[in-house]
Amino acid sequence: MHGEYGVFLGLDVGKGEHEAVGLAPDGKRLHDAPLPNTEARLQALFTKLARHGSLLVVVDQPASIGELPVAVARACGHQVAYLPGLAMRRLADLHPGTAKTDARDAYVIADAARTLPHTLRRVDTGDEVLAELAVLIGFDDDLAGEATRVSNRIRGLLTQVHPALERVLGPKVARPCSSCSRAAAAQPGCARPAGQADRDRPTESPADG
Repeated sequence: MHGEYGVFLGLDVGKGEHEAVGLAPDGKRLHDAPLPNTEARLQALFTKLARHGSLLVVVDQPASIGELPVAVARACGHQVAYLPGLAMRRLADLHPGTAKTDARDAYVIADAARTLPHTLRRVDTGDEVLAELAVLIGFDDDLAGEATRVSNRIRGLLTQVHPALERVLGPKVARPCSSCSRAAAAQPGCARPAGQADRDRPTESPADG
């Protein structure tokens, strides 16, 4: 897919405006700015970027608030793809910085289209397909919420058992490398499960009279 396009446009879609980042095949930024969610402004940006070559428009949500950019892009003759939320969150961990911003997300989407085309999904204009995508997005949101709940629970337990360890491992518990924390916990001198220290502590005998 990389060789087919001259521009990869990532859209972090929003209700009133989208964050748009356009990248050339070599990674050069061709566009990086908020984009009002109107047909005229969408068409203008698509036309401008298409001067650099075939345009691939990639959104993070093809249904609901993402329907207009998808429809306008296809009406203009451009290809449209979708980056699933789970893949996007994993890729975001690989980029510098930890703050989540719409501009950063738009860049992650565009860069994924440029360098990792296998992570994308084609968007069909059929209503049934869009409805199915909406359901999948709902499932993805549920998984994201559960992942956040588990991550917060783990960080809470780490804070109770070993605050210093939590400060080091806490920000990483939601990432694939968090398995290292489980491996470290099995090593001598590492934190043990809450309550283990109390169970291992010898019972004190009454003082000899």
